[in-house]
Amino acid sequence: MKHDSIEPGLLHVFRIFVGIRLLLILIGLRLQALVPAPRARIYLFFLLVEAAILLVYLSWSWLRDQLGRAYLPIAIIFASGSPIFEQAIAMVLRHENILQGDSATGGVWGLVILLLVPLILVSWQYNLRAVIAYIAGTAIFELIFTVPTASRIETDVPAVIGVVFVRSLLFLLIGSIIVRLMREQREQREALARANVELARHATTIEHLATSRERNRLARELHDTLAHTLSGLAVQLEAIISIWEKDPRAIQDMLDQSLTTTREGLQEARRAIQALRASPLEDLGLSLALRNLAESTAARANLTLDLLLPNRLEDLDPALEQGVYRIAEQAVANVAQHAIATHMRVRLTRENGLLELHVSDDGCGFDPETVELEGRYGLQGIRERAKMIGGDLKITSQPGGGTSIQLIVEEVDDPSPDL
Repeated sequence: MKHDSIEPGLLHVFRIFVGIRLLLILIGLRLQALVPAPRARIYLFFLLVEAAILLVYLSWSWLRDQLGRAYLPIAIIFASGSPIFEQAIAMVLRHENILQGDSATGGVWGLVILLLVPLILVSWQYNLRAVIAYIAGTAIFELIFTVPTASRIETDVPAVIGVVFVRSLLFLLIGSIIVRLMREQREQREALARANVELARHATTIEHLATSRERNRLARELHDTLAHTLSGLAVQLEAIISIWEKDPRAIQDMLDQSLTTTREGLQEARRAIQALRASPLEDLGLSLALRNLAESTAARANLTLDLLLPNRLEDLDPALEQGVYRIAEQAVANVAQHAIATHMRVRLTRENGLLELHVSDDGCGFDPETVELEGRYGLQGIRERAKMIGGDLKITSQPGGGTSIQLIVEEVDDPSPDL
C-alpha cells in the first residue's frame, strides 16, 4: 500500500524521539566533560551534531514540500543508518577503554532502541514489504560495519552476528503486528469516511425530497386558489361585458383591460405552478438548464448571446448545482432588467477541480459599492449564495462600462483519510 501523505502524528512522534536522544547526548557530553577523554567527547559531539541535523530536517516544512514522498524515507534512513555507523566507532572506543563497557555485543544490543523507533515509524506508515526491507537493510548495513570492526579488535564475531539475527527476528514480529493494526485502522477510517459520504448524500436526498413535496403542496394550493379565482374572475368579466349597457364604450375598454390583465395573471400563475412542480436542474442538469435560462432571457430581452457551456456536467454535488444555477439566474435577470445591454456572455467551465461561472454584459454598468449599500440588483443574495457553496465571487462594474460577475468554486471530493 502506497501513501502519498504522512500518517497523522507520525512526524510529531519522530521529532520527540530525536529530541529525547539529543537531550540524552547533551547529558552524556556534560558528564564526559568531567573525565579527561578527548576522543570520547569528540564522539559524543559527533552524535550531537547528527541528532541536531535530523531534528532540523524533521522540523523544516519547506524540505517536506520540496522532497515530497522522499522526505520521510530520507529521515528514516538517516535515523537508522547513523546509529549503526556510530556503533562501529563505539566498538573501537570500548576496546581502547575510552568508552565504558567491554562487550561489543552489549553495544549491538544497545542499537535495539535506536532502531526500534524507526521500525515503528516504517510499520506505521508503510506495508510489510517496507518493514522487511528496513529490517534487511539495517541488518546488512550493520554487518558490513560491525563484523570487520569486531574482527579487527578480536571480538566474538559469531556473537555479533547472532545478536543481529535475533534482533531482526524480533523486529519482524513487532513490525508485522504494527502493520496489521495499522491496516485495520486504515480500513476502519476508510469505512467511516464512506459512511460519512453516504450519510451526507442521504441527508441531501431527504432535503430534496422534502423540498419537492413542499413544491407540490404549494403548486396544489396555487392551483386550487389563485388559478381558480382568476378563472372565475375572467368568466365574470366576460358576463359583465355582455349585460352592461349604460356606457358601453368606456366600460367595454375598461373591462377589456381588466380581462387582459386577469388573463395575463392567470398565465403567470400557471407558469409559476409549472415552475414549482419541476425544477430545471432535475429535468435537464446544470449545463442544459443554464443554456435554456440564457437563451430564453436573451430572446426575451432582445440580446445577442455568447454562450460557452460544457455538453454535460456529471457528478456535481446537488447543493453546488443549485447554488451555481441560482447565481446565474439572478445574474442574467439583472442583465435583462437593469443593464440596458445589447450583448450578454455566459460561460461555464470545469477544469482541475474548479467550476467557474462568468456572466457579463455591455450595458450601462453601475458603482458596485453604491448599489450594494442600496441593496439593489440582488447582489447581496448572490454573495450569500456564493458563500453558502464556498465560492469565490468577483463583481466588476463601472458606469457605462458593463458588468462582469465571476464565480469560482472548488469542487470537494469525497473525503478520504489523511494517510
